[in-house]
Amino acid sequence: MALRDNTAHNRYELRVDDETAALHYRLKPGVITLQHTDVPAELAGRGIGSRLVREVLDDVRARGLKLVAACPFVVAFLGKHPEYNDLLN
Repeated sequence: MALRDNTAHNRYELRVDDETAALHYRLKPGVITLQHTDVPAELAGRGIGSRLVREVLDDVRARGLKLVAACPFVVAFLGKHPEYNDLLN
């Protein structure tokens, strides 16, 4: 289970058990907007969405980007994990 930035489809992907969870984004110079989290029903309830968001936020930090959270799941995650609030634009 390794995070992949699929730039051709503007989404981060996390492959689990032959399924793919994805976090769609829009990228502008210095700013990434996280738009929509997509976790297949087969992966629901296993913390895959949270893992995906955490790994994406870690990558955003490593890349030195600022963040716009347009996805309700990401907004909820940030509410529970204020250690990532420094990323907000």
